[in-house]
Amino acid sequence: MRYRSGPLLRTEGTTVQRPHASAALACSAALLLAALTACDSAPEADTRKPTVPGHVTAQASSATSVHVMWERASDDRAVTGYEIYREGKRVESVPAAKVMIDVDGLTASTAYAFTVRARDAAGNLSAPSTAARVTTPAPTPADHEPPTRPVKLRGTVDGSRAVNLSWGGSTDDIGVTSYDIYQEDSRIHSVPGTRTTAHLTGLRPGTVYTFTVRARDAADTSSPDSNAVDLTTASAPGAPAGTAPTDLRIGNRVQGKEYVIDLDWRQPETGGEIPSYQLYIGGRLTTTIVWGATPPKGRAHYRLTVTDPRGTRYSMKLRAKLPDGKWGDFSAQRTVVLGG
Repeated sequence: MRYRSGPLLRTEGTTVQRPHASAALACSAALLLAALTACDSAPEADTRKPTVPGHVTAQASSATSVHVMWERASDDRAVTGYEIYREGKRVESVPAAKVMIDVDGLTASTAYAFTVRARDAAGNLSAPSTAARVTTPAPTPADHEPPTRPVKLRGTVDGSRAVNLSWGGSTDDIGVTSYDIYQEDSRIHSVPGTRTTAHLTGLRPGTVYTFTVRARDAADTSSPDSNAVDLTTASAPGAPAGTAPTDLRIGNRVQGKEYVIDLDWRQPETGGEIPSYQLYIGGRLTTTIVWGATPPKGRAHYRLTVTDPRGTRYSMKLRAKLPDGKWGDFSAQRTVVLGG
């Protein structure tokens, strides 16, 4: 190593350059400080395991499939997914947003035990949940008829994060194996075919939910939707008034080779005019409704035409642009069938 400062010493014709002692000490101190800083700034390793998923249930959907559900786990940082085990062997993995899975490829008339473990970003796994045991039914004769439609779906709100649902049972030529509960168009819960009630948790305060129920048989054939029921969870303490449009009604009629769809709803109380709405069809933003003149007061109306064939099913919901420029909460979702 060559140094470019310090006194020169000559020894038998060889020139040697020695560093200043103060420079050497400063260099050593700088290296020590850098090492300490690196240690201090290094992220702390995540070694804490997530909590154990609770209330794991397993419901036979058919002779060869089982529907497994559980309640969310928690973690000091974040749960990133869940691992599903059958007889101690991992068979499925799902992201953290999901709390249910259908396990297929099973054997009829066979007992199974399922457990679930939560996983975090560091790869830490929770302890296994309590085992949920289930026996798949025996094979059934060919079943090509769907169950009848569940009737008289009704519900009550249980605080700000839960609801209770009940409905009239369905019939099937072979037998109803389960009832699936849908929120808008997503299945969020299932109960055995012997039950006609459900308690749903993990909802958000001050939010409107639209529930329907479908019956399912051993051939995994589902019934038509039950009637829809809208439930709004209680608002959190101190939360502002709701901003969702209410009492959304949808009708349709034939006009030549097209269908005309009419929407009618009660506008939310926002303390000012609502300049526009976003209309979602099938969960996707389809159009922005902008009034050509002074925005209406009270109920609002909108009409659109479509060219899809008779029997096409649309799921619609909308939300208002508030006076402060933000988008409000979604209305309850409504379904319309062309020509129906």
